[in-house]
Amino acid sequence: MFKNIEKTEKYSVAVNAIFLAEKPESLAKYSFTKDEITYMSSLLSKNETKTFSFNRLKKWDFVVFPDNKKQGYDVKEYYRKTADSLLPKINSQKISKIQIVDISEKTENTIAFIEGLVLGNYQFTKYKKGVCSKKTIHTLENISVFSKKVNAANISEINIILKSVYISRDLVNEPVSYLNAAKLADEALKVCKSAGAKVEVLNKKQIETLKMGGLLAVNKGSIDPPTFTIIEWKPAKPVNKKPYVFVGKGLVIDTGGICLKPWQSMETMKCDMSGAAAVIGAIHAIASAKLPVHVYGLIPSTDNRPGGNCFVPGDIITMHDGTTVEVLNTDAEGRLILADALSYAKKLNPGLVIDMATLTGSAHAAVGKYAMVGMGKDHGMFMKKLMDSGNAVCERIVEFPMWDDYKELLKSEIADMKNIGGAYAGAITAAKFLEHFTDYPWIHLDIAGPAFMDNRYTYLGQGGTGYCVRLLFDFMKNISKK
Repeated sequence: MFKNIEKTEKYSVAVNAIFLAEKPESLAKYSFTKDEITYMSSLLSKNETKTFSFNRLKKWDFVVFPDNKKQGYDVKEYYRKTADSLLPKINSQKISKIQIVDISEKTENTIAFIEGLVLGNYQFTKYKKGVCSKKTIHTLENISVFSKKVNAANISEINIILKSVYISRDLVNEPVSYLNAAKLADEALKVCKSAGAKVEVLNKKQIETLKMGGLLAVNKGSIDPPTFTIIEWKPAKPVNKKPYVFVGKGLVIDTGGICLKPWQSMETMKCDMSGAAAVIGAIHAIASAKLPVHVYGLIPSTDNRPGGNCFVPGDIITMHDGTTVEVLNTDAEGRLILADALSYAKKLNPGLVIDMATLTGSAHAAVGKYAMVGMGKDHGMFMKKLMDSGNAVCERIVEFPMWDDYKELLKSEIADMKNIGGAYAGAITAAKFLEHFTDYPWIHLDIAGPAFMDNRYTYLGQGGTGYCVRLLFDFMKNISKK
């Protein structure tokens, strides 16, 4: 498993290397022959390939050239995906250490390449115990960077970000047999405290005192108690007077409750706490990098099972803010636990709240695995800045409308509102449900599509992707500069 990225001041001819170059001629001083340079020039002129591999018997040299047809944010994504494409060769050759030789001297592209290499190299191997399984474990562990432009601060930051994404992915990939609500809270405590953040975990009795009826209702079918985790990173001189709050859905397993899912829809539902994992990973990164922003993380967590006393369609539940909700579908549970957290966030007097959740199949159906769906209210320029960060790290946001027409679909004859809106516009009606519990600038991110990959997809890998960790870090980093 990958361990570390470091900067080196010296190029070593004996170490496996990846050269990031603009033109073949620039490779002459790195022991490439005239024939090799001519060969690369010929293929590049025909636009046949942009990457080359050379077997030196005792080492490998790889060369990557830019795709000049790419522009804007697509340039960095090209380097991420190109780095990922080299991993099968690197790992099949049992290479454990590789140096990146930055000839092009374009820092953003080099950092993007490192991102793709490390993220693509991720594997969840905790439960791989057999000899045959161990043979498939990736060998790349260390990267050194030889560059005039990439500095120690760049290396430190990318190490922090990638470690935080790995933390988030590991949490998502853990089965509920290990990661129940209490264990998720323990992991948040361990991870975020290690970075310097404060963490408080509320138990069931405290949750009952807060009258979080949504979280308690979903938990009724479980033998494990719920948790409500509050994480705070507050540096000495934050740039924001009002805190920014991240809320993450923490459903450690979602069976659908009494409205049981088909088994095909249930087998990956350990990922229903991806929003919580993103909050943990993002605050770990922000605190580790000591960004001067005051942030909170709120994580309501439970499992949703059809236990003997589980909540059922027709139940009326009273939420944290006193709103009564008619339950029509127990598989629309994520919005219930998020609503309590969003209501709780009011007491923090936030400048902005962003919630993240694998909330609806509707969002997944609309944009697939290639983006998340975003909505919100009163967010001013925050949504644009967040979308810019999404483009920069290629965790893109597609904004949906939040017209009040959709609120009509949530009207109930016997309670203040229903927990589902009907057959259409499911992602929007879910967001309109959440909106009811907010009175501050708010953005909702439905990450149902990109949070978990059934099959390997580029550097996002297979399983948990750690979506929103890089997004939130970039967003907060940009805000902290201003």
